[in-house]
Amino acid sequence: MPLQAPALGQALGEDLTLHTTLCRREAGQFQKAVKTGDTVVVACTQEKRLFTELAEQTEGAVSPIRFVNIRETGGWSREAGQATPKMAALLATAHLAEPEPVPTVTYKSQGRVLIIGALDAAERAARLLSDAMQVTIFAQGPGAAGGGQERRFPVLAGQLMSLQGWLGAFEVSWDASNPIDLDLCTRCNACVAACPEQAIGLDYQVDLARCSAHRDCVKVCEAAGAIDFSRDARVQSERFDVVLDLRGAGATPGFTVHALPQGYFRWDGQDLQTLLKVRELVGEFEKPRFFAYKQKLCAHSRNEQVGCSACIDICSAEAVRSDKSRQQIVVNPHLCVGCGACTTACPTGALTYAYPRPAEQGAKIRSLLTAYQAAGGRDAALLLHSQAQGQALVDELGRGAQLGAMQGLPARVMPLALWHTASVGLELWLSAVAYGARQVLVLLTQEDAPQYRTALMEQMAVAQSLLHGLGYTGAHFQLIEATSAASLDESLQRLCAHSLKASRLPTGPVAAARHAVQAEKRSNLELVIDHLMAQSPVMALEEAQRPKALALPAAGSPLGSITVDGSQCTLCMSCVGACPSSALQDNPLQPELRFVEKNCVQCGLCAKTCPENAITLQARLSLLPERAQPRVVHSSPPYACIRCSKPFGTLKAIETMLGRLAGHSMFQGPALERLKMCGDCRVVDIFTDENQVRITDGNLPR
Repeated sequence: MPLQAPALGQALGEDLTLHTTLCRREAGQFQKAVKTGDTVVVACTQEKRLFTELAEQTEGAVSPIRFVNIRETGGWSREAGQATPKMAALLATAHLAEPEPVPTVTYKSQGRVLIIGALDAAERAARLLSDAMQVTIFAQGPGAAGGGQERRFPVLAGQLMSLQGWLGAFEVSWDASNPIDLDLCTRCNACVAACPEQAIGLDYQVDLARCSAHRDCVKVCEAAGAIDFSRDARVQSERFDVVLDLRGAGATPGFTVHALPQGYFRWDGQDLQTLLKVRELVGEFEKPRFFAYKQKLCAHSRNEQVGCSACIDICSAEAVRSDKSRQQIVVNPHLCVGCGACTTACPTGALTYAYPRPAEQGAKIRSLLTAYQAAGGRDAALLLHSQAQGQALVDELGRGAQLGAMQGLPARVMPLALWHTASVGLELWLSAVAYGARQVLVLLTQEDAPQYRTALMEQMAVAQSLLHGLGYTGAHFQLIEATSAASLDESLQRLCAHSLKASRLPTGPVAAARHAVQAEKRSNLELVIDHLMAQSPVMALEEAQRPKALALPAAGSPLGSITVDGSQCTLCMSCVGACPSSALQDNPLQPELRFVEKNCVQCGLCAKTCPENAITLQARLSLLPERAQPRVVHSSPPYACIRCSKPFGTLKAIETMLGRLAGHSMFQGPALERLKMCGDCRVVDIFTDENQVRITDGNLPR
């Protein structure tokens, strides 16, 4: 399908010139364009490297260059004839400014690599790395052939106890209790030949389970003195920059997390690409600091009670941990891989994705949908995919469609590449619907951790329940799990064919939202909800017919209310002190507990802090204007001092205290009555009670 340059130009509001050999005979046109100073958008990613080099070689080239792929995503498809609006949308987003720079995380590596595995395989890998790296081997048995006679590399051995760290800062600890000291061993093989039980292998370590204490090995090693069965067990540790783990699937890996730390590699002995990556890790490296953390918004812990732990539970790199001493979470930026799952799961916005920021990601979504609609596109669907495996599947799908083996991306499905699909969640999905998208499709591949799928499914259930409750019909959100381009093609065709039926076409707001995505998660969520409610078919009903609230799934919901059991609540206000979002408030003028539903993040800290177990969470969305105003959820008459009538507590609190202490031996008679007095009156009563035993100067023992 040839490009429709006039139609694209009209949609974008500019004159477009169609080039067919811009990277060859028409390269001069590109060089001329990069001298103008205006942003140059090249609708071809295949020759990105060539165009970049050509711009660098062009004298006076000052224009920023952006690349966008409209071939595999639009032109190579069975529906290419209807893809002009999608192409216009993709070209429009290419004009957006690059994300603003963020702080970086630095790794420093001197090339000290530790190879863990069987000695023969480790030495083979070491020979391929030794010209570029400082190699040390941690032997895990001799392997099939054992170590070479020439000792070219330092060898460690023993029981590996711990391995932790990241690129440039790996800490390895092991138990070096074997009788043979590898630093003294000369590999003369005399001990191997002398051992009657064959308990010494060509890794030059003694298998103590087979050794029968003949000690013939000690005798033949007398000159070198490398064997000593009386050596005390000792734990040693050493630091390395890179770790190459050769142990197979049957062995316990050094790291069990899904997202491995930078600088740690597993190698099967076949894929040389892994060794090439290892060889490159000498020097100083930087990556973006992908997250921003605001402790004051965090709902993790208050008063030594743990409430929300969503970020800790979902992190596939175990980069997030709880710091009980400071009652907050701590994120290790060196372990963080930038998946953004923690920011998606965070209900308060304490953790936000920093590169790109939510506002920048929202601007891209809005630009994409606005340009698509302006070009005449209808029923837009966003396909969110990762820049790694997800992008590879999309490109392969386009190639398959061009060759006639697949259908390709439907004309209404616009791909949007993310660093990771888990970095975008409920508030941006709903923003896309508010801006005009009818569906949001999230592509998961083999690179995604299992907990990502669970969290995304939970958030989709909440978002879908909200839209259905407001009267928007159809399936707006879908997870697509694909391991190949063919399976992706099948899923897209099935979903689109199913949803395009008139009875199942998802519906959305009649008018697209005009607000920009906010930097704060909760602010953005509230703006989106306000727009969806304003356009909602349910809210257009008569007041008597409208529901007062929409029930939402409890798992993953950042919205909700609480119920307070008045028969249990003593108005101690411990919940108010624990609430991180000011959803719970006291009234300084009278004893009552107030609640602002709009602020509630359903973290559960109030319920866990309450000593009376009087609070229950309720996931829902209130449709009343009062959701943004404080409402009284429990109140109690004040309790007046029986001596001076001054109020000093609540009726329920004093009655509960009296009930619990009435049977105690220390609170009988007048002592129990003093509990009904204010603090001042208790002191007065004690000193005026004639029966009170006192210690004074007059009756002190001499």
